[in-house]
Amino acid sequence: LSQFCANDPEVFVQAALLAQDYCDAIDLNLGCPQMIAKRGHYGAFLQEEWDLLQRMILLANEKLSVPITCKIRVFPEIDKTVKYAQMLEKAGCQLLTVHGRTKEQKGPLAGVASWEHIQAVRKAVSIPVFANGNIQCLSDVEECIRKTGVHGVMSAEGNLHNPALFEGRNPLVWEMAEEYLEIVQKYPCPLSYVRAHLFKLWHHTLQVYQQLREELAKVKTLEGIVDVNRELKLRCQEEIANQKEGEKPKEGLPFFHWICQPYIRPGPKERCKENGASGTEKGVRGKRALEEEEDGNSELLSKNKQKKKLRNPNKSFDPSLKPKYAKCDQCGNPKGNKCVFNMCRGCCKKRAFKETADCPGHGLLFKTKYEKSLSWQSSQRVIQNPEISRRGDVDVGESAVLKEAGDS
Repeated sequence: LSQFCANDPEVFVQAALLAQDYCDAIDLNLGCPQMIAKRGHYGAFLQEEWDLLQRMILLANEKLSVPITCKIRVFPEIDKTVKYAQMLEKAGCQLLTVHGRTKEQKGPLAGVASWEHIQAVRKAVSIPVFANGNIQCLSDVEECIRKTGVHGVMSAEGNLHNPALFEGRNPLVWEMAEEYLEIVQKYPCPLSYVRAHLFKLWHHTLQVYQQLREELAKVKTLEGIVDVNRELKLRCQEEIANQKEGEKPKEGLPFFHWICQPYIRPGPKERCKENGASGTEKGVRGKRALEEEEDGNSELLSKNKQKKKLRNPNKSFDPSLKPKYAKCDQCGNPKGNKCVFNMCRGCCKKRAFKETADCPGHGLLFKTKYEKSLSWQSSQRVIQNPEISRRGDVDVGESAVLKEAGDS
């Protein structure tokens, strides 16, 4: 399966055509709720644009030799979610994965996914339906299939914390980590990907060994990451050797921290309590701490915002205090103040290129460059054909060049 994010039918299909010979299906991602998807105008931020989605899937279904599938998030209303799914099926979607959360349910506000929505979609369409959400162990997979009637189940965070989830096992973390690092050494990838995977695998252990957490975050080479992984393994093995008989896991975990197991993300209230008490006492900032503002209101800050707050303690993230910008006529992002099309730079660039126009405000000079190109071609033609000048037919020659360039 090859998954794409897109918001243009032609571009989507052109890209899919390049991949179709190397996969069994092309999936259109309509479920990503992240800010990058909002800025790029794709993922879950297209779920209100049914006409656009219909055109994308209809064209893909017509042009591709492999099936087109979709992954979506739900609307708060079950009825609207069902109509959304039926629209995608009618357009040509041949398999639908339903994440039972809305696009607003993400990060610390994720909450519980609604299997009720998924069940309603499953009953309303005739194509295969996969479920996503609330899958932390194999028993969750079985329960989800039983309650919703879906044909299959997907897992994201649960699988990242325990790659053996679908085998029904809870292996030692370092077994999974070492197996993963062997794959990375065979098939190299950016270091940030490796670090992110190990943060998931070692999540519970890194709460115990905070210093090694910082080392893993700062290390700059794959060899360094392997060394941190080895040190974590040694610490855990030492802890196992010194373990007392009958000792139970701490922090309310079902297993000891060195065993692969799910991470249940606390809700905002639990997180506030957690960071307010233990975080302050230990002098350690939580991953996404809740900072108390001077006005008495608490604001949920992402890790990135926490860093900005440390650099500038007076910085506020209150949306009502942000300057109001005029919006792009096309996508809703802030438009360029001097844009001749009243668009953001991305949309302006697409339009200016399509219409061979200039936008000095964004420094886009497609028309000017095109005219210079034609002028240069004309001068070259005159140089290569001096007979034109001798006959006094220069104007005619230039007109012919312009016509030829325009046709091409």
